[in-house]
Amino acid sequence: MAGIGPGNEADITGAVINALREADVVVGYKYYFQFVKPFLHKGAQCVDTGMKKERERAKQAFELAQEGNTVVVISSGDAGIYGMTPLIYEMKKERNSDIEVVSIPGISAFQKAASLLGAPIGHDLCLISLSDLMTPWEKIEKRIIAAAEADFVTAIYNPKSVGRYWQLYRLQELFLQHGRSGETPVGYVRQAGRPEQEVKVTTLSAFDPEEVDMFTVIIIGNSQSYNWQNTMITPRGYYREVITEGQKVGQNIMIESFRTIEKELRDQQMPIGRKWPLLHAIHTTADFDMENILLVDDQAVETMYEGVTSGRIKHIITDVTMVVSGIRKGALQRLGVEAKCYLDDARVKQMAEEKGITRTQAGIRLAVEHYPNDAIFAFGNAPTALMELCDLIRKGKAYPAGIIAAPVGFVHVRESKHMVKPFKNIPKLIVEGRKGGSNLAATLVNSILCFNDAEALWPGRDL
Repeated sequence: MAGIGPGNEADITGAVINALREADVVVGYKYYFQFVKPFLHKGAQCVDTGMKKERERAKQAFELAQEGNTVVVISSGDAGIYGMTPLIYEMKKERNSDIEVVSIPGISAFQKAASLLGAPIGHDLCLISLSDLMTPWEKIEKRIIAAAEADFVTAIYNPKSVGRYWQLYRLQELFLQHGRSGETPVGYVRQAGRPEQEVKVTTLSAFDPEEVDMFTVIIIGNSQSYNWQNTMITPRGYYREVITEGQKVGQNIMIESFRTIEKELRDQQMPIGRKWPLLHAIHTTADFDMENILLVDDQAVETMYEGVTSGRIKHIITDVTMVVSGIRKGALQRLGVEAKCYLDDARVKQMAEEKGITRTQAGIRLAVEHYPNDAIFAFGNAPTALMELCDLIRKGKAYPAGIIAAPVGFVHVRESKHMVKPFKNIPKLIVEGRKGGSNLAATLVNSILCFNDAEALWPGRDL
């Protein structure tokens, strides 16, 4: 048994060439004879049994070998991968034959395709054939789901034929339903190693099954794969093992945590402006209920990030000092932003006593006097402070550039969050219900400050 590679003379291994030179008979599909004839001696015979006649081919090979011939049964790629080797061994067992069988590996089509696409199979992978001639589609579908959920790099053989046009559409649908992002890299190679060769890199959502035929191998990346300069790369992990200059161990752990969280999200198609703060929220709380209760206004994160980077937003006001403590100092310094809490200001205590209000309410009143507009207000503790800001907005005294509404507790908490929702022209992130907290408010602010790292899923630069 010999795998002759994907279809290019240069991809036939030396061991296979030596076997072909010693062959008395070569048995295989006639299309592949053109690739091996240059290596055969003058008296060698080529025997073709036609397509879809693998059993007849194997039977004839045994009969020829029993006549004393050295027989080489050829398959494209590697003969052990969707090739003739398993059938030959099964027939040897069935016939109780004493004919010696030697399997010589070849370069598989998925290996050749991978080399043309870059480095897409650098980590755990699986192979799936979409041909249901010998495997029921129900079983193939289970394998597709398992591959998607297990985050395998997946190579697809036999993706399409004249009679099988819908299976590849179904595979794409299943991968998107079972944990793969629409941005997952996908590469495919048609006629690998042959003059008609075509190579393309795209994404799972943009992938068009109509561009594929039976001579195409498709490779779907895993959650860590990425496209770079029209190549696919699936990292093995070496760069995570080495701390590069300016990078800390904590950032590596955070990156891995975010990738783990992303795989467990129900909605894999949410916009990055919602996904990025959601990943921060779940990472901070370990609470996947955040996917249900974190409300993010359309373009809220993008708008606030633009305001910060353009210099329009220079201040972040918080209800309690714990929120300030959780906002990354490196990010504030890098962007030229100041985070302030007025709770410990002497004027706040005096105002609270004179007006009969809470200190957090007084702190927000004082903050609005200093920064009535172009400041982000972040609340992680006191619902009364959030209610105070809402009242000042209604009175035309406050014009926040953004609001993070994540107070926590049991009294007036839900109501305070409902009060902020009607302000449609103010970008907002709201943690609905009783849940919230200073750490949650701070991490939502951090997600805004490092939004430029969102697409690469690369959190923690300011740790």
